[in-house]
This record gives sequence, C-alpha cells and structure tokens, in this order.
Amino acid sequence: MNATLIEQLNDEFSLQGDNNNLQFKKGKGDLPVVDIQNSCASACISLQGAHLLSWIPKDEEEVIWVSEDANFSAGKSVRGGVPICWPWFGSYDNTNNETTNNFPTHGFARTTNWQVLSTEALGNGSTRISFTTQPEEDTKAMWPPETSVQLKITIGKKLELELITHNDSATPITIGQAFHTYFNIGDITNTQLHGLDDTDYLDKADNLKRKVQHGPITIEEEVDRIYLDTTSDCVIEDKTMKRNIIIIKCGSHSTVVWNPWEEVAASMGDLGENGYTKMLCVESSNAAEDVATILPGKAHQLWVQYAVQRMC
Repeated sequence: MNATLIEQLNDEFSLQGDNNNLQFKKGKGDLPVVDIQNSCASACISLQGAHLLSWIPKDEEEVIWVSEDANFSAGKSVRGGVPICWPWFGSYDNTNNETTNNFPTHGFARTTNWQVLSTEALGNGSTRISFTTQPEEDTKAMWPPETSVQLKITIGKKLELELITHNDSATPITIGQAFHTYFNIGDITNTQLHGLDDTDYLDKADNLKRKVQHGPITIEEEVDRIYLDTTSDCVIEDKTMKRNIIIIKCGSHSTVVWNPWEEVAASMGDLGENGYTKMLCVESSNAAEDVATILPGKAHQLWVQYAVQRMC
C-alpha cells in the first residue's frame, strides 16, 4: 500500500474532533480504509469497492457481518459487509441478454478502487463521506457506456447509503444493482424477516421457480430468493440479540434474501466455521425484472436506510 496515498487523503479529507473523527489508515491486507468515530456511531469503509465493513451505533453491537475467513486483497471481493453490486446483479447476461462467462458475478464495482469526493461532519452528529468511480480501461470491455457513479454513506444513529448512476452517454443504458448487505445476527434459526408477506419471488435454489411468500421468512435451509415488485420496509427480528433491524429503501422494486445454509456454506471456503448461522443478507436491489433503464443525461438513485430498535 502506498503510504503517501494515506497521507494525501488525510491531508485533504480527514475530520478531527472529539465528537466527529474521520481518518484514513492501512486496513487488513494493506487495503486503505477510512475509520469513522462520531457521537452516534463508529464505522469502517474500505476504499476498494467503497465497501462498508462495520457499523456500530452507540450503545449497540455490530450490525454488519464480515466473515472471519474473508479475503482482504487487491482485486478480490470481501465476504461480508456491504458489497456494491453494479452495473449488473448476478450474472452479466441477466441484465444484458448475452452470455459472457468470464465477467464477474455482481459486476466489478465491488473490487475497483473508488475515489473520495468529500467528507462532512453533519449537525446531528453524523458523518457523511462521498465516493465516485467510473469504468476504467480494464473494465470498459465489460461496460462500454459512458457512465459515472457516486456513493454517499452517512454514518450515524441510522446508516444511509445512496448509489447514484449517471448516464453520460447518448443512448439509454440498463443496469442491475444491489446493496448486498450482510447483517450480523445472533442465530439464524431464531430469526425472522418481516415485510414480504404475499410477495412473489424467484427461488434460485429451486431452478428459479416463481412462488409466493406466506408469512414471515424463516431460514431452515438454503434461501436464495429475489422478491419481486416490492418497495415495502423490511424488519429483521433477531430474538437472540433482542433487536430489530429496520430496512427502508427507495429506487428499488426488488429485494434479495440469501443465506447459503450449511452445505453451500461449506463449499464456499470463505464463510468461516458456522458463519451461515450468524448472517443474513437482505439486499435492496434492481434485479431480475426490476432492472433500471436510464435515459441519456439522466440518473438513477438507489437509497437505503438501516436502523436498530431494541426489543422491549
């Protein structure tokens, strides 16, 4: 890692104060990260992928799960956190109607280096950091349209992420995307997800059969589903940690729910011992039938907010 880069980032963007502190430093695998400590919460974000690795509201436990066996190295995706899936979700051909096996699943934004645009200490005690990226020479073969992306992350009592895609080309573009958030939970067998009752979904674990959800989602086997035509709030009811995680979104009409369960987790190699029992992915997305078409000169915004509510 280039120590000069860390110095330059701190010179231009660091925040120093008792109630709002933001510093760039060397993280795991020598990847540069930004460490945020304010009166409301703490957080850690990797500049590779603008990948949120931690968010701990004041007087709370960790909300974001990262595998104990996660690989922190240049150009490799990290298992856990909040990977940014862009400009397609899943396989490339799901969005672009063509088959290209050597293109990375979920796009390339989660493994590219993002640039810091600005940092700001907000009046309510929160901290906001903004990033940008755009296709470079090694990714233009996969994504030739002139496109730029901004990501705004607000760290506070609540966590907000906003992904803004600008179409700078002369023709419409179609994107798939997601905040592939891994939530830290006490025990997957003692957890329910509310908010998707009576919603159609595609069951990827059962050959993409279309089914209907009845009641809250419980995890007792591999779950890999794309819930369709839904804008509703979701709530993770974690009875073990005695808290609810509230998920609010905008700019998304699909929600992905994923837990690999024991057999698939064992084959992955980076989920950690029994890691599947401690995580649940609830992903605010534009996936499957919900891809977003952006006209020339226009932009699309995908926004989420997470909050923790203690059970009585």
